[in-house]
Amino acid sequence: MQCTIRNVLVGAIKTPLRSNGAILGALNGRFYSTTHEADLVVIGSGPGGYVAAIKAAQLGMKTVSVEKNPTLGGTCLNVGCIPSKALLNNSHYYHMAHSGDLANRGIVCSDVTLDLDKLMVQKSNAVKALTGGIVQLFKKNKVTQLTGFGTITSPNEVQVKKDDGSVETVQTKNIMIATGSEVTPFPGIEIDEEVIVSSTGALALRKVPEKMIVIGAGVIGLELGSVWSRLGAEVTAVEFMDTIGGVGIDGEVSKTFQKVLTKQGLKFKTGTKVMSATRSGDTVTVQVENAKSGEKEELTCDALLVSVGRRPYTEGLGLENVGIVKDDRGRVPVNDHFQTTVPSIYAIGDCIHGPMLAHKAEDEGIICVEGMLGGHVHIDYNCVPSVVYTHPEVAWVGKSEEALKQEGVEFKVGKFPFLANSRAKTNNETDGFVKVLADKATDRVLGTHIIGPSAGELINEAVLAMEYGASAEDVARVCHAHPTCAEALREANVAAAFGKPINF
Repeated sequence: MQCTIRNVLVGAIKTPLRSNGAILGALNGRFYSTTHEADLVVIGSGPGGYVAAIKAAQLGMKTVSVEKNPTLGGTCLNVGCIPSKALLNNSHYYHMAHSGDLANRGIVCSDVTLDLDKLMVQKSNAVKALTGGIVQLFKKNKVTQLTGFGTITSPNEVQVKKDDGSVETVQTKNIMIATGSEVTPFPGIEIDEEVIVSSTGALALRKVPEKMIVIGAGVIGLELGSVWSRLGAEVTAVEFMDTIGGVGIDGEVSKTFQKVLTKQGLKFKTGTKVMSATRSGDTVTVQVENAKSGEKEELTCDALLVSVGRRPYTEGLGLENVGIVKDDRGRVPVNDHFQTTVPSIYAIGDCIHGPMLAHKAEDEGIICVEGMLGGHVHIDYNCVPSVVYTHPEVAWVGKSEEALKQEGVEFKVGKFPFLANSRAKTNNETDGFVKVLADKATDRVLGTHIIGPSAGELINEAVLAMEYGASAEDVARVCHAHPTCAEALREANVAAAFGKPINF
């Protein structure tokens, strides 16, 4: 993906931006038009937008980043990936001390108490450090930062409305829409971010609720439900589907995941739909109904987390000014080069097709910018990993068993439990397993699914293997350090390639 544009043809003839093989900005002479203020305006500074802006500047483009919020980083850094991971990490430490886990390891702690305010401060400090880091990266790479709401007024113009009502207009050769997504509302349930909360409010509750109900047992619901369960809340997740974990998770992993979380204290009502939720003071009454039997039930809680997914944030962008029509899910349609129906306007990340993942947006941002300069544009969405940062973690890449069966692909399965892994055993973290799915005829790795310690780290080896078209035998014959949890991934590949693992 990191192509060698910067080294191409120092003395090349100047070519128009959109002609084949154009490498504008990569050559020593930068082809800036005197009639434009910028080569690229990026609307949105989330993981996709800020990375794209930096990459564009590094490739010689005069780049402007437009962000409506006072801090950079978008949902991920401010009210998503980053703060949730801080709470997940530190709530796990508290749970280890409070539940007796540390005592079982010979570390006796008495009178363990929770300082929720300090927990939140640590979370905020992590957010401030990272959002501030983007500011420094923009300065280092000479990206111009404008704070205000960006609206596209023509194929080559963006107006930025600031908080004081003033408007700044930027003339630009290209525009990138990187506006991300927002919380999907639940019809009939009004979020107040105090008692009835979205993921944003769940990251900043002022006290540990006695009872929390989570609507939706996908990635976000399970992560935040785990946080508050560890801190002392009685958490019940209500999920319309019969499985937990969200789209793409392997069925066997999902079942194991639910068993492990149930053992930790979470309760689940799968195959259940929420009919209504009513707040009275600090109590919320939730009416639910079994999707199959129609049996109704009334649940109460003092914190209701609505976590039914996210939707593209594309309102107010001025798409209608340039004739861009959104699809039926509110997404911006793009071609293989991330161009919209207007050639000078591009879109990446959560506001287009594909999984709503920060790392997917980052990759799209980089290759989209490279494509503007004549570089090769390619991304394999089958090699984009997913991670649930609970404890144990869950991660996967590629196809699940269910998907392969539905597609009629013949495959073989290699599994290895962490119970038989030396490092997991020494760490007393033996829940879970690694599963590798390989093509029956060619042995090519088609999917890898992990539930267990450091799954989010281990999955990246599987991603690399798939990106390079590796077979299960390729991974099986690579020497892995001992003792590491990564050996479980190797053993699963051994099992897929040769029929049996060594250590189980």
